[in-house]
Amino acid sequence: MTLSRVRVFKAMEIIKEKAVAGGMLRLVKGDITERDTDAIVNAANSHLQHGGGVAAAIVRKGGAVIQAESDAIGYVPVGWAAVTTGGALPCKAVIHAVGPMMGEGDEDNKLKNAVRNSLTLASQKEFHSVSMPAISSGIFGFPKDRCAKILVTESRNFLKDNPESTVNIVEFCIYDFETLSYFLSEFDTI
Repeated sequence: MTLSRVRVFKAMEIIKEKAVAGGMLRLVKGDITERDTDAIVNAANSHLQHGGGVAAAIVRKGGAVIQAESDAIGYVPVGWAAVTTGGALPCKAVIHAVGPMMGEGDEDNKLKNAVRNSLTLASQKEFHSVSMPAISSGIFGFPKDRCAKILVTESRNFLKDNPESTVNIVEFCIYDFETLSYFLSEFDTI
């Protein structure tokens, strides 16, 4: 019997970094609610009701103020984003990106828009670093491989196409190993 080597990841670990057009793309394995970037991205629904998945974890750790500010914003269309404070989280703000649910149509373009609009909003708020999860790949059912490709490609394109942006670090904070493997594959193509 042969034993294969298995890499053991720390609770929060930078897996890869790639320099892109004066900025940096970073892949992190861990819990997005622990990231101390200027902003973290929440995989939100249009009504900004943060009852499950990443959204619930963000409100649970960040406090009721995040849900209260989200309630005041109200409705956000699919592909768009809104911002609230970070509450008790180590980040300054939470950008609520509304990604598509599989089966609603034109999902790839809606996810591309959610990424671009999140990064544009971060730049408008003069943030330098943003951490985002695998938007729509959880309970919304978006295929993890396509999600990784779209998030990495759109973030790279944003950094290249917007040299005046204050955003210079875009990281992907991935919690599970299956999704992480798809992001690792995308980083290998950069």
